[in-house]
Amino acid sequence: MRIVLLCGCALALAACGSRAQLTPPEGASLPVAAYGAPEQPTAEELLELETLAAPQRSVELRRRSEEREDDPFDLPPNRPTRRWTILP
Repeated sequence: MRIVLLCGCALALAACGSRAQLTPPEGASLPVAAYGAPEQPTAEELLELETLAAPQRSVELRRRSEEREDDPFDLPPNRPTRRWTILP
């Protein structure tokens, strides 16, 4: 019974999504144009992501195990040298 109720709630919640055009509520308007902007942006323009907000991946992911190239900056840790020796 619990499973049926849980599935029914999940299905009802998934069905309440709307795919209609986004418009401001009645009596409200879109944000005003930014200072110096020539015109007020539309709802679609406000939803577009800038390139810096969602950059494209510029490197191809490795799909299988490959040998890495030699990295000249991959140096071993710096070990202190002995300056004094203790004589017996």
